[in-house]
Amino acid sequence: MTIGIIGLGAMGLGIAQVFAQAGFSVRATDANADTRASAPTRLADALAARVAKGALTEADKTAILQRLVILNRIEDIPPADLVIEAVLERAEVKHQVFSLLEQGLAPDAVLASNTSSLSITALAKGLRHPERLVGLHFFNPAPVMRLVELIPHAGTSTDALNTARSLTERAGKTVIQCADRPGFIVNRCARPFYGEALAMLEEGRTAGEVDAAMMAAGYRLGPFALIDLIGADINLAATEGLAAAMGNHPRYHVFDALKAQVASGYIGRKSLKGFIFPEDAPPPPNDAAAIALRIEATLVNEAAWLLAEGGTTAEGIDSAMKLGLNFPRGPFEAMARHGQMNILQTLAKLEENAPPHLRTRYIPAPGLMP
Repeated sequence: MTIGIIGLGAMGLGIAQVFAQAGFSVRATDANADTRASAPTRLADALAARVAKGALTEADKTAILQRLVILNRIEDIPPADLVIEAVLERAEVKHQVFSLLEQGLAPDAVLASNTSSLSITALAKGLRHPERLVGLHFFNPAPVMRLVELIPHAGTSTDALNTARSLTERAGKTVIQCADRPGFIVNRCARPFYGEALAMLEEGRTAGEVDAAMMAAGYRLGPFALIDLIGADINLAATEGLAAAMGNHPRYHVFDALKAQVASGYIGRKSLKGFIFPEDAPPPPNDAAAIALRIEATLVNEAAWLLAEGGTTAEGIDSAMKLGLNFPRGPFEAMARHGQMNILQTLAKLEENAPPHLRTRYIPAPGLMP
């Protein structure tokens, strides 16, 4: 089986590595000649690190590199059974890629977009064979992160869906299907983890207190340390994008503290300073359990709203959040831990005390009501 990859930046090359390591032939290209030329060396360096750790042998490394063929043009990619684009997050760019691919691909070849934010339904418009398009959202770094979100649109064929799932699972990934909704599962359901922490910052809590409380509850990183790791600029862009896609509902409120952090230039590890970085979180405050309950209650509520919209399962949401963000438990597991009534009471208290700009933020999803 042959996999095509369009785009050889960090994500595209990582996806190419995933499939080449799994034994697939990979045909790849990039619009930039320098990026194409450097791809084999960059992949060799990534594999050398795995050899040094004992995860691969030199023979494995050589075989993997031999499975990657770099081509000069998108039109040269066929024949391929599955082609994944990992180009700029701009619909017009992706449409151009698909238009060029469809000139030579077999009708039963599957097209996939690695988009993290664009509608698969919108991307399917104008295709000769829209039924073969799916979303395959890998997480960065692709060779390490096990989760892949699989997103069909209403017209995706069963064959295309099954092929995309089967090939990606053969590459060692955990594939979780979700609806073609803004943010899919992880990017949408993660918003309260950051948002509620920012709401508490707005109320006078410190970033250190919030992070310490969440780490005491079993999270590897608190919300602010995770923003620092991702980059406040990236987090802001994702939050603003989802807020716009969801009609600016208060559940996706873009907090002034996040905007101010980006404006300051102290956007996290890549700027050597952020909300927390380079400091460590302090000891947990006395009310750490209440802080954790508040954030987990809003995580539960967002997951329940998504579940009510269809296209996924509670188990799928829990698995995606654990695999995609390294959370110790998924939202529905958190609800089982705290009790449904405790979650509802927490949401009711938050809604009662919400400032005007957050009113309706805490209204429970229909599935949470007894």
